[in-house]
Parts: sequence; structure tokens; C-alpha cells
Amino acid sequence: MVTLLGGLVGGLVATIAMTMAMMLLGDGSPPPTAALWSKYVGDGAPDDYMPQGMLLHLLYGIGAGGAFAFALPVLGFGSAGIVTVLGLAVAYAVTLTVVGAAFWMKVVLAMDPEPKQAALFGVFHLTYGVVLAVVVAYAPL
Repeated sequence: MVTLLGGLVGGLVATIAMTMAMMLLGDGSPPPTAALWSKYVGDGAPDDYMPQGMLLHLLYGIGAGGAFAFALPVLGFGSAGIVTVLGLAVAYAVTLTVVGAAFWMKVVLAMDPEPKQAALFGVFHLTYGVVLAVVVAYAPL
């Protein structure tokens, strides 16, 4: 049974896994959330706002996990098995990637990521989706 708490916890765990993938495979640049903080809240470079950017990223991830878990029962998937939840979570991760790259990065932040950076952005979000699915489907919360 999918629960909102499971989605929130899943979002937290998935964001931690995603961040670990970013640290291992990324280029060391600040996440787009640090650029968001820099542009709209701070007055320095994105590198100056890594802690704020990471906290914001964590909050986004938790919220996105909660939204996923809320949507599943509404769409009739409240008791779905792991294969269905995994498929839906991967589709959700692809959606988050497209919205993140096409809207947040290009429109809101006026960034034009290199193809390799955009591909890694997708890999990181797929990591998020897979971990989110496992926690939402299996965590007894």
C-alpha cells in the first residue's frame, strides 16, 4: 500500500542516492538549485551557495516523493506492485528531467547545459526514480 509518508521518506532516500551519484559522476559544479539561490536570493556565484542549493535540492526531492506517493492512489495505483511502481517512477523521473532541463534550467535559470551535463542530469533523475520506487513499494510506512 502506497502512503504519503512512504513517498516523503522515499523522496529523502532517493535524493540522498541521487546526490551520491552526482558526487561520483558529476563534474563538481554546483547543482542548479545553487544557481537558483544565487540568482533569486543571494548576490554571489552559485559556488557560494552550495549548502543552500543542496538543502533546496533535498526539499525538492522530498516534496517530489510526496507528490508521487499522493498521485499513485489518485490514479488507481495505490496497491500496485513493484514492477508497476518502478515503471511509473521511471516515467516520473523522465518527466522531472525534461521539466528540470527544459523549464528550470533553460527558462528560469537561463542555463544551456552541455549534452554530457544534460545526459548526466537524466541519469541522476533515473537514480532518484528507481530508489523512490523501491522505498514507496516496499517501505512499511
